Formats: sequence, structure tokens, C-alpha cells
Amino acid sequence: MATTAAINASIGQAPPRTRKFPFIVVALLLPMVIINLIAFVIPVIRLGMISFLESRGGVLTNTLTLENYANFIRDSYSFQLIYNSLVLGFGVTIITLILSYPIALFLHRVSSKWRNLLFVITVSPLLVSSVVRTYGWMVILGDQGLVNGILMSSWIISTPIRLTNNMLGVFIGMVEVLIPYMTLSLIAGFGRLDVVFEEAAASLGANSWVRFRRVILPLTMPGIALGCLLCFVLSISSFITPKLLGGGRVFLLATEIYDQAIVQLAWPTAAAISVVVLIIFGLALAIYSRVIRRFD
Repeated sequence: MATTAAINASIGQAPPRTRKFPFIVVALLLPMVIINLIAFVIPVIRLGMISFLESRGGVLTNTLTLENYANFIRDSYSFQLIYNSLVLGFGVTIITLILSYPIALFLHRVSSKWRNLLFVITVSPLLVSSVVRTYGWMVILGDQGLVNGILMSSWIISTPIRLTNNMLGVFIGMVEVLIPYMTLSLIAGFGRLDVVFEEAAASLGANSWVRFRRVILPLTMPGIALGCLLCFVLSISSFITPKLLGGGRVFLLATEIYDQAIVQLAWPTAAAISVVVLIIFGLALAIYSRVIRRFD
């Protein structure tokens, strides 16, 4: 070691310094770690413990059992809940992506003069509670609502169309709720998109479709993956919009968790279903990580 230091000094180089983990980093990370432990890690561990307990008359016992998971697997209704939730999650995510992508691309390219105003308009729905927006959709989509009123007054239909208390109404409400989230995620992932690449492709004879397919779409895939992950997770775990617009006729994992925990007081069953939802989230996160590694 002394010989190495002498050689470095003779050639004008400073001896290598041992990098120490700065105390300030620990101080900055500690509050976040504590908050995550209190608000997420400990509740999830407690949730997993409750899923293995037995419940009698709404009272938890100390008896450990796998019956909660066994009942969930044996019941065909459980697989219907998973199917309905996945259909809602994938469907809402795809529709939201199709509607939000042009908005995000336009906001990315618009001049700075109008960008702030348009950005505020885009995220302004987030300033209103999702409960209020859902009730607004109930008024718009109801049998005597705005949509059916216009169609009936125009003699296009003679009887109201069922747009609420079914999966269609839930789809419409969820898409509107999640569009701002998808748009923000897409914009956050558009950092690698530069007009120079499009101009280079155009100079080589690529038309608009080829430029979009070969240049714009690959460069924006990180934003697409992030937006799809966020919207899928939010749609799977959403409760208020499916409960209100579904009218108690759309059965999902989130609504079933509420019914088991609040209505039937079957806390272990609700905890077991919640663990299943967390497993689905973990699979979605694994797919997202794989996609990101592929396009980075």
C-alpha cells in the first residue's frame, strides 16, 4: 500500500480515497424508511397474519388456519371475481392509453407559451374528488340523464340505454378518472423523445406512420409501460367508482373485500383476498420491470 501511494505521488496522482457512505444520505432516507414501515410494510405484514386466522362471529381468534385460502380457491365465484377485475384492469388501461397518448404527445410538443396552461387543464380533474366525479357520471349516464335525454329527444332511441349499474358504466367512469394519471405518466416517460430523431427519419424518406412506428413509439415505451402499470393497479384496486356506477351489480375483488370486511365482518377472508390482489400487483410490477429492462 505504501509503495502504491509513493508511485502515485511520484507521478502526480493523489492516493485513492476510500468512499464513505455520507451521514446526510442516511438522515435524508430515514424519514422515508420510517413512513414506509409504518404506513405500508407493517400493515401488509399484519394483513398477511390476519389472513391465516380464524374468525367466529366477526371476532378474530388466535387459531391459525389455511381455510380462508382454501375456500377462496374452491369457490368458482372467486375466479369470476379475478376474471372481472382483470378484464376491467386491462380494458380500462388500453382505452385510457389510446385516449391519453395523443394528449401527452401534444403537451410534449406544444410551445412553452401554452404548455403550463394546457398542463393545468389536463390535471385539473385531480383537484376534484373521484366521488364527486363518479356522481357526475351517474347523472350524465342515468336513464334520465344527459346522454339518454339527448338520444331520446333526437328520436334516435325510444327507450333509455342502460349505461349505469353495469360494466359499461364502470368502464366509462374509470377511464375518465384515470386519464390524468396516464397522461402524467406518459409525459414523464417522454424524456428520450426528441424532434431531431423524427427529422432524421423524415430525411431518410420515412412517412408519418413509419416515423411513429419506428421512432416515436419505441422512444416512448418507458412512459407507456409506466402509465399502463399505474392505471392497471389503480383500476384493479378501485372501489368507489365500481361500487357507485356498478350499482352493486358489478362484482370485483375490491368490492368483495369491502363486503367481506364491512358487511359480513369476515376479516380473515377479506385479508386473504387482499393478499391475492397484492400478488396480482407483484406480477404486474414484474412484467413492468421486464419491459423497462428491454427498452432501456
